[in-house]
Amino acid sequence: MQIDQNLSNFSDIAVQTAFVVYCVALFLSLFYYGRMQGIIEGRRAVKSEAAKVLVGAGAGGVDKQSYAGEVAQSSSGITADELKEKERKADKLGGMTSALLHRSRAFARLAGTPVSILTFDARPDYPTVEHDLRARGELTDGVQLVNIWDWFRTNPVPQDAPGKADTRKHGFSPLGTGAHESTRRGDHELSRTRSSGSAVGQVDYYREDGTLLASDWRDAEGGRSVTLCDAHGQPLRSFGSVWGLYRFWLDLLTEGEQSFLTVDSKPVAAFIATYKRKNAVVLHVVHSSHLEEEDTEEARIKVSRQPVFENLGAYDSVVLLTQRQKSDVQKLFGARDNLAVIGNGRILPDEERDDVPRPIGAGIMLASLQTRKRVDHAVRAIARAAAVHPEVTLDVYGDGPDRDRVAATITETDAPVRLRGHVPGARDLLGGASFLLLTSTSEGLPLVLVESMAVGCIPIAYDIPYGPADVIKDGTNGFLVRAGETEGVAKAIDTLIRMPPRKVAAMRKAARKTAQQFSDLAITRLWAAEFRAAAARHTAATKTPFWKLP
Repeated sequence: MQIDQNLSNFSDIAVQTAFVVYCVALFLSLFYYGRMQGIIEGRRAVKSEAAKVLVGAGAGGVDKQSYAGEVAQSSSGITADELKEKERKADKLGGMTSALLHRSRAFARLAGTPVSILTFDARPDYPTVEHDLRARGELTDGVQLVNIWDWFRTNPVPQDAPGKADTRKHGFSPLGTGAHESTRRGDHELSRTRSSGSAVGQVDYYREDGTLLASDWRDAEGGRSVTLCDAHGQPLRSFGSVWGLYRFWLDLLTEGEQSFLTVDSKPVAAFIATYKRKNAVVLHVVHSSHLEEEDTEEARIKVSRQPVFENLGAYDSVVLLTQRQKSDVQKLFGARDNLAVIGNGRILPDEERDDVPRPIGAGIMLASLQTRKRVDHAVRAIARAAAVHPEVTLDVYGDGPDRDRVAATITETDAPVRLRGHVPGARDLLGGASFLLLTSTSEGLPLVLVESMAVGCIPIAYDIPYGPADVIKDGTNGFLVRAGETEGVAKAIDTLIRMPPRKVAAMRKAARKTAQQFSDLAITRLWAAEFRAAAARHTAATKTPFWKLP
Protein backbone atom coordinates (compact mmCIF):
# COMPACT_ATOMS: atom_id res chain seq x y z
CA MET A 1 0.00 0.00 0.00
CA GLN A 2 1.25 3.45 -0.87
CA ILE A 3 1.63 5.61 2.22
CA ASP A 4 1.66 9.41 2.05
CA GLN A 5 5.20 10.42 3.02
CA ASN A 6 3.81 13.54 4.66
CA LEU A 7 2.24 11.19 7.17
CA SER A 8 5.53 9.56 8.11
CA ASN A 9 4.90 10.13 11.81
CA PHE A 10 1.63 8.29 11.52
CA SER A 11 3.28 5.56 9.50
CA ASP A 12 5.92 5.07 12.18
CA ILE A 13 3.13 4.48 14.66
CA ALA A 14 1.50 2.00 12.32
CA VAL A 15 4.69 -0.06 12.13
CA GLN A 16 5.20 -0.19 15.88
CA THR A 17 1.56 -0.55 16.90
CA ALA A 18 -0.46 -3.73 16.99
CA PHE A 19 -3.53 -1.92 15.75
CA VAL A 20 -5.67 1.11 16.27
CA VAL A 21 -8.84 -0.03 18.00
CA TYR A 22 -12.31 1.48 18.04
CA CYS A 23 -14.60 0.44 20.85
CA VAL A 24 -18.18 0.98 19.80
CA ALA A 25 -21.45 1.07 21.72
CA LEU A 26 -23.01 -2.08 23.07
CA PHE A 27 -25.19 -2.12 20.03
CA LEU A 28 -24.02 -0.72 16.73
CA SER A 29 -26.34 1.34 14.53
CA LEU A 30 -24.93 0.20 11.22
CA PHE A 31 -28.18 0.28 9.30
CA TYR A 32 -29.50 3.66 10.21
CA TYR A 33 -32.23 3.96 7.60
CA GLY A 34 -33.66 0.54 8.29
CA ARG A 35 -33.78 1.41 11.98
CA MET A 36 -35.42 4.77 11.30
CA GLN A 37 -37.97 3.21 8.99
CA GLY A 38 -39.00 0.93 11.81
CA ILE A 39 -39.40 3.98 14.04
CA ILE A 40 -41.55 5.69 11.42
CA GLU A 41 -43.84 2.70 11.14
CA GLY A 42 -43.97 2.39 14.90
CA ARG A 43 -44.93 6.02 15.31
CA ARG A 44 -47.80 5.54 12.89
CA ALA A 45 -48.91 2.45 14.77
CA VAL A 46 -48.96 4.43 18.00
CA LYS A 47 -51.23 6.99 16.41
CA SER A 48 -53.67 4.41 15.18
CA GLU A 49 -54.11 2.34 18.34
CA ALA A 50 -53.51 2.46 22.04
CA ALA A 51 -49.89 2.07 22.92
CA LYS A 52 -48.66 -1.22 24.29
CA VAL A 53 -45.49 -1.73 26.27
CA LEU A 54 -42.73 -3.70 24.54
CA VAL A 55 -40.33 -5.59 26.78
CA GLY A 56 -36.94 -5.79 25.06
CA ALA A 57 -33.23 -5.86 25.74
CA GLY A 58 -31.42 -2.58 26.15
CA ALA A 59 -27.83 -1.63 25.50
CA GLY A 60 -26.53 -3.60 28.42
CA GLY A 61 -28.64 -6.65 27.88
CA VAL A 62 -28.93 -9.40 25.34
CA ASP A 63 -29.75 -8.52 21.78
CA LYS A 64 -32.64 -10.82 21.06
CA GLN A 65 -33.34 -9.50 17.57
CA SER A 66 -31.41 -9.85 14.37
CA TYR A 67 -30.90 -6.87 12.13
CA ALA A 68 -33.54 -8.20 9.78
CA GLY A 69 -36.08 -8.31 12.58
CA GLU A 70 -35.54 -4.81 13.94
CA VAL A 71 -38.08 -3.14 11.68
CA ALA A 72 -40.79 -5.58 12.65
CA GLN A 73 -39.94 -5.13 16.32
CA SER A 74 -40.06 -1.33 16.08
CA SER A 75 -43.36 -1.16 14.27
CA SER A 76 -45.60 -2.92 16.75
CA GLY A 77 -46.51 -2.75 20.40
CA ILE A 78 -44.34 0.17 21.50
CA THR A 79 -45.15 3.38 23.32
CA ALA A 80 -44.68 6.87 21.97
CA ASP A 81 -42.03 7.65 24.60
CA GLU A 82 -40.08 4.52 23.69
CA LEU A 83 -40.24 5.46 20.03
CA LYS A 84 -38.99 8.95 20.77
CA GLU A 85 -35.97 7.51 22.59
CA LYS A 86 -35.31 5.05 19.75
CA GLU A 87 -35.47 7.97 17.33
CA ARG A 88 -32.94 9.99 19.31
CA LYS A 89 -30.47 7.13 19.73
CA ALA A 90 -30.72 5.96 16.12
CA ASP A 91 -30.03 9.44 14.80
CA LYS A 92 -26.99 10.02 16.99
CA LEU A 93 -25.56 6.52 16.62
CA GLY A 94 -26.11 6.63 12.88
CA GLY A 95 -23.99 9.77 12.58
CA MET A 96 -21.36 8.48 15.00
CA THR A 97 -21.03 5.18 13.20
CA SER A 98 -20.75 6.86 9.82
CA ALA A 99 -17.97 9.14 11.07
CA LEU A 100 -16.19 6.23 12.79
CA LEU A 101 -16.20 4.07 9.67
CA HIS A 102 -15.04 6.93 7.46
CA ARG A 103 -12.16 7.78 9.80
CA SER A 104 -11.13 4.13 9.91
CA ARG A 105 -11.01 3.92 6.11
CA ALA A 106 -8.93 7.12 5.97
CA PHE A 107 -6.40 5.72 8.46
CA ALA A 108 -6.04 2.53 6.44
CA ARG A 109 -5.92 4.31 3.07
CA LEU A 110 -3.69 7.29 3.85
CA ALA A 111 -1.43 6.02 6.61
CA GLY A 112 -1.42 2.27 6.11
CA THR A 113 -2.65 1.80 9.67
CA PRO A 114 -4.78 -1.30 10.26
CA VAL A 115 -7.96 -0.66 12.20
CA SER A 116 -10.02 -3.12 14.21
CA ILE A 117 -13.55 -2.05 15.13
CA LEU A 118 -14.48 -3.84 18.33
CA THR A 119 -18.06 -4.56 19.37
CA PHE A 120 -19.31 -6.05 22.61
CA ASP A 121 -22.91 -7.05 22.00
CA ALA A 122 -24.17 -10.49 21.08
CA ARG A 123 -25.86 -9.93 17.74
CA PRO A 124 -26.37 -13.17 15.83
CA ASP A 125 -26.15 -11.45 12.44
CA TYR A 126 -22.62 -10.00 12.50
CA PRO A 127 -21.48 -12.05 9.46
CA THR A 128 -24.34 -10.51 7.47
CA VAL A 129 -23.57 -7.07 8.88
CA GLU A 130 -19.92 -7.30 7.88
CA HIS A 131 -20.78 -8.65 4.42
CA ASP A 132 -23.24 -5.82 3.80
CA LEU A 133 -20.79 -3.18 5.04
CA ARG A 134 -18.10 -4.44 2.68
CA ALA A 135 -20.55 -4.58 -0.22
CA ARG A 136 -21.44 -0.94 0.46
CA GLY A 137 -17.78 0.10 0.76
CA GLU A 138 -18.13 1.00 4.45
CA LEU A 139 -15.50 -1.60 5.35
CA THR A 140 -12.41 -1.71 3.15
CA ASP A 141 -9.01 -3.37 3.14
CA GLY A 142 -7.23 -2.70 6.41
CA VAL A 143 -10.46 -2.30 8.40
CA GLN A 144 -12.07 -5.23 10.16
CA LEU A 145 -15.07 -5.74 12.43
CA VAL A 146 -14.32 -7.86 15.50
CA ASN A 147 -16.98 -8.99 17.97
CA ILE A 148 -15.98 -10.24 21.41
CA TRP A 149 -18.23 -13.32 21.41
CA ASP A 150 -17.38 -14.39 17.87
CA TRP A 151 -13.70 -13.89 18.66
CA PHE A 152 -13.88 -16.21 21.66
CA ARG A 153 -15.77 -18.74 19.55
CA THR A 154 -12.85 -19.05 17.16
CA ASN A 155 -9.85 -18.24 19.37
CA PRO A 156 -9.09 -20.58 22.29
CA VAL A 157 -8.05 -18.90 25.53
CA PRO A 158 -4.37 -19.62 26.22
CA GLN A 159 -3.93 -21.94 29.17
CA ASP A 160 -1.25 -19.66 30.60
CA ALA A 161 -3.42 -16.53 30.41
CA PRO A 162 -3.70 -14.77 33.78
CA GLY A 163 -6.69 -15.49 35.99
CA LYS A 164 -8.51 -18.58 37.20
CA ALA A 165 -11.94 -20.09 37.40
CA ASP A 166 -13.51 -19.18 40.74
CA THR A 167 -17.15 -20.21 40.77
CA ARG A 168 -17.66 -20.18 44.55
CA LYS A 169 -19.63 -16.91 44.65
CA HIS A 170 -22.40 -17.77 42.22
CA GLY A 171 -21.63 -21.35 41.36
CA PHE A 172 -21.63 -22.75 37.87
CA SER A 173 -24.97 -24.03 36.59
CA PRO A 174 -25.26 -24.06 32.79
CA LEU A 175 -28.77 -23.78 31.40
CA GLY A 176 -30.42 -26.88 30.13
CA THR A 177 -32.54 -27.27 27.03
CA GLY A 178 -35.73 -26.25 28.83
CA ALA A 179 -38.02 -23.32 28.18
CA HIS A 180 -35.25 -20.79 27.70
CA GLU A 181 -35.06 -18.28 24.89
CA SER A 182 -32.60 -19.40 22.25
CA THR A 183 -30.66 -17.29 19.72
CA ARG A 184 -29.43 -19.04 16.59
CA ARG A 185 -27.27 -18.36 13.57
CA GLY A 186 -28.46 -20.71 10.90
CA ASP A 187 -28.34 -24.23 12.33
CA HIS A 188 -26.12 -23.23 15.25
CA GLU A 189 -27.36 -22.19 18.68
CA LEU A 190 -25.43 -19.13 19.88
CA SER A 191 -27.03 -18.48 23.26
CA ARG A 192 -29.75 -19.35 25.78
CA THR A 193 -31.34 -16.77 28.04
CA ARG A 194 -33.12 -17.26 31.35
CA SER A 195 -35.38 -14.32 32.15
CA SER A 196 -37.95 -13.35 34.75
CA GLY A 197 -40.23 -10.78 33.18
CA SER A 198 -37.96 -8.08 31.77
CA ALA A 199 -34.99 -9.04 33.98
CA VAL A 200 -32.28 -11.24 32.49
CA GLY A 201 -30.98 -13.76 35.04
CA GLN A 202 -28.48 -15.73 32.99
CA VAL A 203 -27.13 -15.97 29.47
CA ASP A 204 -25.11 -18.94 28.25
CA TYR A 205 -23.08 -18.59 25.04
CA TYR A 206 -22.10 -21.50 22.79
CA ARG A 207 -19.53 -22.30 20.15
CA GLU A 208 -20.72 -23.52 16.78
CA ASP A 209 -19.81 -27.09 17.77
CA GLY A 210 -22.33 -26.86 20.63
CA THR A 211 -19.85 -26.63 23.51
CA LEU A 212 -20.44 -24.05 26.22
CA LEU A 213 -18.35 -20.91 25.64
CA ALA A 214 -19.37 -18.76 28.60
CA SER A 215 -21.99 -18.37 31.29
CA ASP A 216 -23.08 -14.87 32.30
CA TRP A 217 -24.98 -14.88 35.62
CA ARG A 218 -26.81 -11.88 37.14
CA ASP A 219 -28.78 -11.49 40.40
CA ALA A 220 -31.57 -9.12 41.37
CA GLU A 221 -29.20 -6.91 43.42
CA GLY A 222 -26.93 -6.19 40.46
CA GLY A 223 -24.35 -8.86 41.17
CA ARG A 224 -22.79 -10.48 38.13
CA SER A 225 -20.23 -13.10 37.24
CA VAL A 226 -18.99 -14.28 33.85
CA THR A 227 -17.27 -17.63 33.43
CA LEU A 228 -15.29 -18.53 30.29
CA CYS A 229 -15.11 -22.20 29.44
CA ASP A 230 -12.56 -24.38 27.69
CA ALA A 231 -13.15 -26.42 24.56
CA HIS A 232 -14.96 -29.05 26.66
CA GLY A 233 -17.35 -26.55 28.29
CA GLN A 234 -15.58 -26.59 31.67
CA PRO A 235 -14.81 -23.42 33.67
CA LEU A 236 -11.49 -21.87 32.65
CA ARG A 237 -11.57 -18.20 33.77
CA SER A 238 -14.11 -16.23 35.79
CA PHE A 239 -14.78 -12.52 36.25
CA GLY A 240 -16.78 -10.61 38.85
CA SER A 241 -18.10 -8.20 36.21
CA VAL A 242 -18.50 -8.02 32.47
CA TRP A 243 -15.93 -5.22 32.41
CA GLY A 244 -13.44 -7.72 33.79
CA LEU A 245 -14.11 -9.92 30.78
CA TYR A 246 -13.71 -6.94 28.45
CA ARG A 247 -10.33 -6.04 29.97
CA PHE A 248 -9.22 -9.67 29.66
CA TRP A 249 -10.20 -9.67 25.97
CA LEU A 250 -8.30 -6.45 25.22
CA ASP A 251 -5.24 -7.93 26.89
CA LEU A 252 -5.48 -10.96 24.61
CA LEU A 253 -5.98 -8.79 21.51
CA THR A 254 -3.13 -6.38 22.14
CA GLU A 255 -0.74 -9.10 23.35
CA GLY A 256 1.22 -6.45 25.21
CA GLU A 257 1.99 -4.61 21.94
CA GLN A 258 1.78 -0.84 21.70
CA SER A 259 -1.83 -0.06 20.82
CA PHE A 260 -4.19 2.88 20.52
CA LEU A 261 -7.73 2.47 21.75
CA THR A 262 -9.96 5.18 20.36
CA VAL A 263 -13.42 5.07 21.88
CA ASP A 264 -16.36 6.73 20.18
CA SER A 265 -19.28 5.66 22.35
CA LYS A 266 -20.34 7.03 25.72
CA PRO A 267 -21.13 3.65 27.34
CA VAL A 268 -17.80 2.14 26.36
CA ALA A 269 -15.93 5.34 27.28
CA ALA A 270 -16.86 4.75 30.91
CA PHE A 271 -15.44 1.22 30.69
CA ILE A 272 -12.26 2.13 28.83
CA ALA A 273 -11.37 4.69 31.51
CA THR A 274 -10.77 1.66 33.76
CA TYR A 275 -8.38 0.00 31.30
CA LYS A 276 -4.96 0.97 32.61
CA ARG A 277 -2.13 -0.67 30.69
CA LYS A 278 1.37 0.57 29.96
CA ASN A 279 1.04 -0.60 26.35
CA ALA A 280 -2.32 1.04 25.60
CA VAL A 281 -2.97 4.70 24.86
CA VAL A 282 -6.64 5.55 25.42
CA LEU A 283 -8.49 8.29 23.52
CA HIS A 284 -12.17 9.25 23.60
CA VAL A 285 -13.99 11.07 20.77
CA VAL A 286 -16.98 13.21 21.79
CA HIS A 287 -19.41 13.32 18.88
CA SER A 288 -22.11 15.63 20.18
CA SER A 289 -22.86 18.33 22.69
CA HIS A 290 -22.10 17.59 26.34
CA LEU A 291 -24.94 19.94 27.34
CA GLU A 292 -28.63 19.34 27.62
CA GLU A 293 -30.32 20.11 24.33
CA GLU A 294 -31.27 23.68 25.13
CA ASP A 295 -30.65 26.95 23.34
CA THR A 296 -29.26 28.59 26.45
CA GLU A 297 -25.76 29.12 27.77
CA GLU A 298 -26.93 27.88 31.18
CA ALA A 299 -27.63 24.40 29.89
CA ARG A 300 -26.50 21.65 32.27
CA ILE A 301 -24.15 18.75 31.61
CA LYS A 302 -26.05 15.77 30.27
CA VAL A 303 -26.36 12.99 32.80
CA SER A 304 -25.04 10.55 30.19
CA ARG A 305 -21.92 12.71 29.75
CA GLN A 306 -21.08 13.17 33.42
CA PRO A 307 -19.01 9.96 33.85
CA VAL A 308 -16.65 11.13 31.10
CA PHE A 309 -16.47 14.87 31.78
CA GLU A 310 -16.08 14.44 35.50
CA ASN A 311 -13.20 12.04 34.86
CA LEU A 312 -11.34 13.68 31.96
CA GLY A 313 -7.96 12.83 33.42
CA ALA A 314 -8.63 9.10 32.89
CA TYR A 315 -7.96 9.46 29.16
CA ASP A 316 -4.68 10.16 27.40
CA SER A 317 -6.68 12.34 25.02
CA VAL A 318 -10.26 13.57 24.74
CA VAL A 319 -10.99 14.67 21.18
CA LEU A 320 -13.72 17.23 20.58
CA LEU A 321 -15.03 18.18 17.17
CA THR A 322 -15.00 21.97 17.58
CA GLN A 323 -12.94 24.66 19.25
CA ARG A 324 -16.06 26.19 20.75
CA GLN A 325 -16.88 22.97 22.59
CA LYS A 326 -13.31 22.77 23.88
CA SER A 327 -13.57 26.32 25.23
CA ASP A 328 -16.87 25.52 26.96
CA VAL A 329 -15.42 22.36 28.51
CA GLN A 330 -12.45 24.31 29.83
CA LYS A 331 -14.75 26.92 31.36
CA LEU A 332 -16.49 24.16 33.31
CA PHE A 333 -13.55 21.89 34.16
CA GLY A 334 -10.45 24.04 33.77
CA ALA A 335 -7.61 24.01 31.26
CA ARG A 336 -6.34 20.53 30.44
CA ASP A 337 -3.50 19.45 28.19
CA ASN A 338 -5.32 16.31 27.05
CA LEU A 339 -8.13 18.13 25.21
CA ALA A 340 -7.80 18.21 21.43
CA VAL A 341 -9.92 19.46 18.55
CA ILE A 342 -10.18 17.31 15.42
CA GLY A 343 -13.17 17.51 13.12
CA ASN A 344 -14.59 14.69 11.04
CA GLY A 345 -12.90 14.31 7.68
CA ARG A 346 -14.42 13.84 4.24
CA ILE A 347 -13.32 13.03 0.71
CA LEU A 348 -13.76 16.45 -0.91
CA PRO A 349 -13.71 17.62 -4.52
CA ASP A 350 -10.86 19.63 -5.95
CA GLU A 351 -10.89 23.14 -4.51
CA GLU A 352 -10.02 24.67 -7.88
CA ARG A 353 -12.84 23.20 -9.91
CA ASP A 354 -15.21 25.54 -11.71
CA ASP A 355 -18.41 26.42 -9.91
CA VAL A 356 -21.60 24.82 -11.18
CA PRO A 357 -24.62 26.86 -12.27
CA ARG A 358 -27.56 26.57 -9.93
CA PRO A 359 -30.84 28.42 -9.31
CA ILE A 360 -30.16 31.12 -6.71
CA GLY A 361 -33.37 30.27 -4.81
CA ALA A 362 -32.88 26.50 -4.71
CA GLY A 363 -32.50 25.31 -1.13
CA ILE A 364 -31.72 21.84 0.22
CA MET A 365 -31.85 20.17 3.62
CA LEU A 366 -30.46 16.77 4.58
CA ALA A 367 -31.96 15.78 7.91
CA SER A 368 -33.99 13.09 9.57
CA LEU A 369 -37.53 14.24 10.29
CA GLN A 370 -37.37 14.19 14.05
CA THR A 371 -37.66 16.72 16.83
CA ARG A 372 -34.00 17.64 17.24
CA LYS A 373 -33.61 18.65 13.61
CA ARG A 374 -36.48 21.23 13.76
CA VAL A 375 -37.33 20.85 10.08
CA ASP A 376 -40.57 22.73 10.76
CA HIS A 377 -38.43 25.81 11.47
CA ALA A 378 -36.92 25.50 7.99
CA VAL A 379 -40.41 25.21 6.50
CA ARG A 380 -41.59 28.41 8.17
CA ALA A 381 -38.44 30.26 7.09
CA ILE A 382 -38.94 29.16 3.49
CA ALA A 383 -42.56 30.31 3.59
CA ARG A 384 -41.40 33.79 4.71
CA ALA A 385 -38.68 33.99 2.06
CA ALA A 386 -40.92 32.73 -0.75
CA ALA A 387 -43.48 35.44 0.03
CA VAL A 388 -40.85 37.95 -1.17
CA HIS A 389 -38.96 35.78 -3.66
CA PRO A 390 -41.26 33.32 -5.48
CA GLU A 391 -38.25 31.46 -6.90
CA VAL A 392 -37.34 30.14 -3.43
CA THR A 393 -37.83 26.39 -2.93
CA LEU A 394 -36.61 23.76 -0.49
CA ASP A 395 -36.06 20.03 -1.04
CA VAL A 396 -35.80 18.01 2.18
CA TYR A 397 -34.04 14.63 1.98
CA GLY A 398 -34.61 12.31 4.89
CA ASP A 399 -37.44 10.62 6.73
CA GLY A 400 -38.50 10.13 10.28
CA PRO A 401 -41.31 10.03 12.80
CA ASP A 402 -42.07 13.76 12.46
CA ARG A 403 -42.93 13.51 8.78
CA ASP A 404 -46.67 13.99 9.31
CA ARG A 405 -46.13 17.04 11.53
CA VAL A 406 -43.71 18.60 9.05
CA ALA A 407 -46.12 17.91 6.21
CA ALA A 408 -48.88 19.61 8.18
CA THR A 409 -46.64 22.68 8.65
CA ILE A 410 -46.02 22.77 4.89
CA THR A 411 -49.77 22.73 4.28
CA GLU A 412 -50.41 25.33 6.98
CA THR A 413 -47.82 27.80 5.64
CA ASP A 414 -48.23 26.96 1.92
CA ALA A 415 -44.45 26.76 1.78
CA PRO A 416 -42.76 25.56 -1.45
CA VAL A 417 -41.13 22.64 0.34
CA ARG A 418 -40.90 19.10 -1.04
CA LEU A 419 -40.34 16.13 1.27
CA ARG A 420 -38.23 13.79 -0.85
CA GLY A 421 -37.90 11.02 1.74
CA HIS A 422 -34.83 8.89 2.12
CA VAL A 423 -32.77 9.03 -1.09
CA PRO A 424 -29.47 7.08 -1.20
CA GLY A 425 -26.68 9.37 -2.31
CA ALA A 426 -28.66 12.54 -1.53
CA ARG A 427 -25.39 14.29 -0.66
CA ASP A 428 -24.50 14.17 -4.35
CA LEU A 429 -27.33 16.65 -4.91
CA LEU A 430 -25.75 19.39 -2.76
CA GLY A 431 -23.84 20.75 -5.75
CA GLY A 432 -27.06 21.60 -7.55
CA ALA A 433 -28.50 23.65 -4.69
CA SER A 434 -27.79 27.28 -3.89
CA PHE A 435 -28.05 27.06 -0.11
CA LEU A 436 -28.31 24.51 2.70
CA LEU A 437 -30.43 24.93 5.83
CA LEU A 438 -29.50 23.56 9.27
CA THR A 439 -31.95 24.30 12.09
CA SER A 440 -31.10 21.66 14.74
CA THR A 441 -31.18 22.20 18.49
CA SER A 442 -27.64 20.86 18.86
CA GLU A 443 -24.99 19.02 16.88
CA GLY A 444 -21.39 17.91 17.08
CA LEU A 445 -19.75 19.05 13.89
CA PRO A 446 -22.39 18.38 11.22
CA LEU A 447 -20.68 16.74 8.27
CA VAL A 448 -23.36 18.08 5.95
CA LEU A 449 -22.02 21.60 6.56
CA VAL A 450 -18.58 20.63 5.29
CA GLU A 451 -20.00 18.62 2.41
CA SER A 452 -22.22 21.46 1.26
CA MET A 453 -19.44 24.05 1.53
CA ALA A 454 -17.10 21.78 -0.44
CA VAL A 455 -19.37 22.09 -3.49
CA GLY A 456 -20.14 25.78 -3.05
CA CYS A 457 -23.59 25.30 -1.51
CA ILE A 458 -23.96 28.19 0.96
CA PRO A 459 -24.80 27.06 4.51
CA ILE A 460 -27.46 28.96 6.47
CA ALA A 461 -27.37 27.57 9.97
CA TYR A 462 -28.57 28.23 13.48
CA ASP A 463 -25.73 29.25 15.78
CA ILE A 464 -26.06 26.22 18.05
CA PRO A 465 -23.68 24.13 20.14
CA TYR A 466 -21.65 22.92 18.32
CA GLY A 467 -20.19 23.20 14.87
CA PRO A 468 -21.69 25.97 12.74
CA ALA A 469 -19.76 28.84 14.35
CA ASP A 470 -16.49 26.91 13.97
CA VAL A 471 -16.77 26.67 10.20
CA ILE A 472 -19.08 29.52 9.14
CA LYS A 473 -17.87 33.11 9.09
CA ASP A 474 -21.13 35.01 8.86
CA GLY A 475 -21.46 36.86 5.57
CA THR A 476 -18.18 35.48 4.19
CA ASN A 477 -18.64 31.75 3.55
CA GLY A 478 -22.20 31.33 4.81
CA PHE A 479 -24.72 32.73 7.27
CA LEU A 480 -25.11 32.24 11.02
CA VAL A 481 -28.53 32.87 12.50
CA ARG A 482 -29.51 33.14 16.14
CA ALA A 483 -30.89 29.76 17.20
CA GLY A 484 -34.65 29.42 16.92
CA GLU A 485 -35.24 32.58 14.86
CA THR A 486 -36.91 31.51 11.64
CA GLU A 487 -37.19 35.12 10.52
CA GLY A 488 -33.37 35.28 10.65
CA VAL A 489 -33.13 32.31 8.29
CA ALA A 490 -35.59 34.00 5.92
CA LYS A 491 -33.53 37.20 6.09
CA ALA A 492 -30.34 35.31 5.22
CA ILE A 493 -32.05 33.79 2.17
CA ASP A 494 -33.20 37.25 1.17
CA THR A 495 -29.66 38.61 1.54
CA LEU A 496 -28.21 35.81 -0.59
CA ILE A 497 -30.71 36.33 -3.39
CA ARG A 498 -30.13 40.10 -3.46
CA MET A 499 -26.33 39.80 -3.53
CA PRO A 500 -24.56 40.65 -6.79
CA PRO A 501 -23.49 37.51 -8.68
CA ARG A 502 -19.77 38.27 -8.16
CA LYS A 503 -20.28 38.41 -4.36
CA VAL A 504 -22.23 35.16 -4.43
CA ALA A 505 -19.39 33.56 -6.41
CA ALA A 506 -16.86 34.87 -3.87
CA MET A 507 -18.92 33.42 -1.00
CA ARG A 508 -19.09 30.04 -2.71
CA LYS A 509 -15.34 30.10 -3.30
CA ALA A 510 -14.71 30.98 0.36
CA ALA A 511 -16.97 28.11 1.43
CA ARG A 512 -15.03 25.64 -0.71
CA LYS A 513 -11.74 26.89 0.73
CA THR A 514 -13.00 26.43 4.30
CA ALA A 515 -14.11 22.88 3.55
CA GLN A 516 -10.59 21.90 2.53
CA GLN A 517 -9.59 22.12 6.20
CA PHE A 518 -11.68 18.97 6.67
CA SER A 519 -10.23 16.86 3.87
CA ASP A 520 -9.26 13.33 4.84
CA LEU A 521 -5.60 14.18 4.39
CA ALA A 522 -5.78 17.25 6.65
CA ILE A 523 -7.75 15.44 9.35
CA THR A 524 -5.53 12.34 9.28
CA ARG A 525 -2.49 14.57 9.79
CA LEU A 526 -4.17 16.05 12.87
CA TRP A 527 -4.83 12.55 14.18
CA ALA A 528 -1.21 11.59 13.57
CA ALA A 529 -0.07 14.53 15.69
CA GLU A 530 -2.61 13.77 18.43
CA PHE A 531 -1.63 10.10 18.63
CA ARG A 532 1.93 11.19 19.21
CA ALA A 533 0.91 13.78 21.81
CA ALA A 534 -1.32 11.27 23.61
CA ALA A 535 1.48 8.71 23.59
CA ALA A 536 3.84 11.28 25.10
CA ARG A 537 1.34 12.02 27.89
CA HIS A 538 0.91 8.28 28.44
CA THR A 539 4.67 7.85 28.70
CA ALA A 540 4.91 10.66 31.25
CA ALA A 541 2.08 9.19 33.34
CA THR A 542 3.29 5.58 33.31
CA LYS A 543 7.03 6.32 33.37
CA THR A 544 7.30 3.77 30.56
CA PRO A 545 8.32 4.83 27.02
CA PHE A 546 5.45 4.07 24.69
CA TRP A 547 7.58 4.35 21.60
CA LYS A 548 10.83 6.01 20.69
CA LEU A 549 10.14 9.65 19.95
CA PRO A 550 12.56 11.41 17.54
